[in-house]
Amino acid sequence: MGLTLSLYVVYLHNVRGFSTGFSTLLLSISAIAGLASSPLWGTATDRFGPVRLVLVAYVLDAGALVLFAFVHTKTQAVIAALALAIFGGAGWGPSSTLLSRLIPEEHRQRAFGFNFMLVNLGIGFGGLVSAFIVNTHRPMTFTMLYVFNAGVTLVAAGFMFTLRRHGRPIKEHRDDPVKSAEGWGVVLRDKRLVQIVIAMLVLMIGGYGSLDAGFSLFVVNDLKLSVHSIGVMFFFNTSTIVLAQLWVLNHIHGKSRTRVMATTAVLWCAFWIILDVTLAVPKFVAVASLCFAMVVFAIGETMLSPVGPALVNDIAPEHLRGRYNAAQGLTWGVSGSVAPAITALYFAHGLGNWWPFSTGVTALCGGLLMLNLRRHLSAREDGRELATNQT
Repeated sequence: MGLTLSLYVVYLHNVRGFSTGFSTLLLSISAIAGLASSPLWGTATDRFGPVRLVLVAYVLDAGALVLFAFVHTKTQAVIAALALAIFGGAGWGPSSTLLSRLIPEEHRQRAFGFNFMLVNLGIGFGGLVSAFIVNTHRPMTFTMLYVFNAGVTLVAAGFMFTLRRHGRPIKEHRDDPVKSAEGWGVVLRDKRLVQIVIAMLVLMIGGYGSLDAGFSLFVVNDLKLSVHSIGVMFFFNTSTIVLAQLWVLNHIHGKSRTRVMATTAVLWCAFWIILDVTLAVPKFVAVASLCFAMVVFAIGETMLSPVGPALVNDIAPEHLRGRYNAAQGLTWGVSGSVAPAITALYFAHGLGNWWPFSTGVTALCGGLLMLNLRRHLSAREDGRELATNQT
């Protein structure tokens, strides 16, 4: 993922020559496609088991990456982008379901955090590699990068294949007529899950969604910095995650999960303010400031990544776990569709300089919703009894 994660809009706009509006709109439409397919992946996970779903998603994602590497027309771009959206993120929900099965409840928060650290180690290394390979004046470098990314994805599928005996559907649940009849209706009637999803959605719009939608574009076109600097900035981000995740896991252990996520909102707001301020400083200061800002954003990530999935899996019944994780995954899809649309409006109307500030305010709103969620959770669900449970 790290090889191409930060280059989506830059590739379409600066390399393939599509307009900024089309590139960001395509990102938004792709997110909607991923959003629409998410419930289906959740249902299939509960029915067929997580490993089968991950293997299918990885193989088809590799094919989509190859298609995306050779796009030249809008039609080709739309087809490849939709395939990437449907299959590229399909493995996250099943993977979370598999991890929750392998790890006891009292260790899930640490497991999700450690998993996030390893994922970002790969993303950071990929971003650093791409920074030294890609050249906006040589489209073939981007083609090579996407094809190589497809190969790496197939390698990941090979590793997942070794876990196939741990990710089969639970026979007892399929044979139980009551549990087998329950579906998305039960999930949507869980008011706590709905509140978690709404709070996460707003927070994600003020975080990952806007970061993916406009950060690279803002850095290249508004700050006039080199495309190579983007990979370096993301390397600071992921390096911080790798170095700080274990320390953060120990620090937040036994703390209120909702308050931890609210703290993430504050840190992400600080990130966007720093981004806005860099408009008024020299380029070398801007690069240094954004590397620091990426560190701040990363600390927020290390706090959110363990507690969010652990909270959802703690309230999820086992036979609906795939659907609950898919519901949480909807926050990525919705934020990925809403944030690019908002970003496009700002840049299309010449208000790009105000975009980082408004995104920071959105992050703070997500934090307030997280704090309101706390009173609807038990102490165990909110993570305040974890330390006691382990003793």
